[in-house]
Amino acid sequence: MFTIEQIKEAHAKVQSGADFPNYIQDLIILGVKGYDTFVNNGNVEYYGVNNYKVSTDEKYPEIQVAPVANKERFIEFLVMHQDGQTDYLTFCNHAAQSGIAKWRVDIIEMTCTYFDKADNEILIEKIPG
Repeated sequence: MFTIEQIKEAHAKVQSGADFPNYIQDLIILGVKGYDTFVNNGNVEYYGVNNYKVSTDEKYPEIQVAPVANKERFIEFLVMHQDGQTDYLTFCNHAAQSGIAKWRVDIIEMTCTYFDKADNEILIEKIPG
């Protein structure tokens, strides 16, 4: 099974959203099946086979997530991040401003789904392979 330390090593290679597809490939090699990232504090829960799960600690001071999602504005911020124009913390702040409370990466389906505070799906993206 994978450890948080192994995941941190893979994540250390990520400088911007443009590096995300390579990060996913590293997680596949480790045996990660998916993970949830919580925008309010950066905590991540990673999932493996047989209900295996490990979690990180909070990564930054709490960010307030807007109560209502603004999908159009979020997509603008997401495109900027994927183009390498913003760093991770800036993207998290933009997501929170847009009402995104968490995102779930499903490595089996190769999707990233963004959710609001009520756990409604706001956007589902295919992850480039």
